[in-house]
Amino acid sequence: MKIGYSTWGMPTVPIDTAISHIAGLGYDGLELTIIPRFTTELSTLDAAERKRIASLLAQHNLALPAIAAHSSLLETDAEAHAKNMWRLKGGVDLAVELAQGDELPAVNTTPGGKPEDWDRNKDFLAERLGELVDYGASRGVTIAMEPHIGAIIDTPKKVLELLEIVNSPYLKVNFDISHFDIVGMPTEETVAALAPVSAHTHVKDQRGIAPDFEFLIPGEGTFDYVGYLKEMEAHGYDGFITAEVSFMVQAREDYDPLAAATLSYETLSKAFMEAGIKRG
Repeated sequence: MKIGYSTWGMPTVPIDTAISHIAGLGYDGLELTIIPRFTTELSTLDAAERKRIASLLAQHNLALPAIAAHSSLLETDAEAHAKNMWRLKGGVDLAVELAQGDELPAVNTTPGGKPEDWDRNKDFLAERLGELVDYGASRGVTIAMEPHIGAIIDTPKKVLELLEIVNSPYLKVNFDISHFDIVGMPTEETVAALAPVSAHTHVKDQRGIAPDFEFLIPGEGTFDYVGYLKEMEAHGYDGFITAEVSFMVQAREDYDPLAAATLSYETLSKAFMEAGIKRG
């Protein structure tokens, strides 16, 4: 396994600064965020900028395991849905252009919707997701669906059912264990279910149980990263463990995106050592 950092926690940080800081800390790779209000929003990435970002990643010896293109697949307004699919399919194209080495980045997304929509809308979701997955497959890129608290897919059972319905090797999971930890699901249970079908991960820290919870920067809470890493290894996961800082944390008046990346690295690198897990 390796340690990554998501630029989700750096919406206003220039990509040059982000890459330099992340590499300098010792991370093995980064996840690039391309949604609106970020310095790397997809529409700003012309051919020259894409070439420049690929060069910066290579210069700093950083892998690109994933692209964060989170856009709802359940939008009922035709124009809004078209925009979301443009971003998601554009993320697939970007994954091909920015790939560092032979392994293409996964394109991560959340599904949208609400938990109570599942029985009514799961086939509709699968149809739209199938179109995206087919596009990804045509370019060799995996789509990684993230179960998320408050979304239509909020449990391991639902995401596993979705994988079964779509039935493609190019659909995997972006496994963010924080969304299960805050509802009291045991690490052993969620890892056993999702590690074998995960293309990428997110980790945060968290406190409390939903609905009374808060997301934190890795290292600010009490999440057992050592136990989590051992479980992930035991269930065959060998990809990136990527720290993500939530918008909840970013809303703090004193939020420092570079300091958050530093604390996250210190926390995860220490956990890797204590777990006895060799990186790479």
